[in-house]
Amino acid sequence: MINHEKEIMTILSVNVDHVATLRQARLIDYPDPVKAATIAEEAGAEGITFHLREDRRHIQDSDLSRFKEKCTTRLNMEMAAVEEMVNIAINLKPAQVSLVPEKREELTTEGGLKIDENQNLLEKYTKRLQSEGIKVSYFIDPVEKYIKLSKQLGANAIEINTGSYSDAKSQEERELQLEKIKTGCTFAVMEGLELYAGHGLNTENILPLLEIKEIEEYNIGHSLVSDAVYLGFFQSVKRMNDLIKNR
Repeated sequence: MINHEKEIMTILSVNVDHVATLRQARLIDYPDPVKAATIAEEAGAEGITFHLREDRRHIQDSDLSRFKEKCTTRLNMEMAAVEEMVNIAINLKPAQVSLVPEKREELTTEGGLKIDENQNLLEKYTKRLQSEGIKVSYFIDPVEKYIKLSKQLGANAIEINTGSYSDAKSQEERELQLEKIKTGCTFAVMEGLELYAGHGLNTENILPLLEIKEIEEYNIGHSLVSDAVYLGFFQSVKRMNDLIKNR
């Protein structure tokens, strides 16, 4: 069972990648993901997440310094565990780096890090980033061995991949995936890791997860940008933030 005695303040970190995706569709300068980030902060978000991919399909190098200059909350840089990205992160110095798997052919991140296949590299990069004062999180599936390895390799936090839960086609499958997430959260708390969650979450499927009080941060992007088509970005972010704060 998860220990509910510790009071956790849960925050929303808004991923603005898909604002940049819309911009890059025409290779113009709008909509601006940095402006979207500042609007998200105005709406109550306490973190901004962006993924600088190796293929630069959405966030661009020129966005990075502007995120650092304009954003007032915690910057979380998602990236592959490769030398180029580590060097960029060390130069930028976001508050946190989230190491994620990355393939050129994928539409979006598919699955969590296979930590057992990359232990030496992950440990090396984790130590380098932390030596520069950057917190390190691993994006992983809710699997006990990956959670334990995350702790062993020195990660400060893990982000539970909620993709299988979000993509479930039946209520039975969704309940099964939810139980896996709850079990993973229990292991993470036992290991003393900070606990985040994200991937495919929206205002409906997040509700059962909000019962897991130990989750400290939700990283959400695509559904917020999608809702903004109808609601406006401010209301989109505010609605999600209010849900989290009033859990």
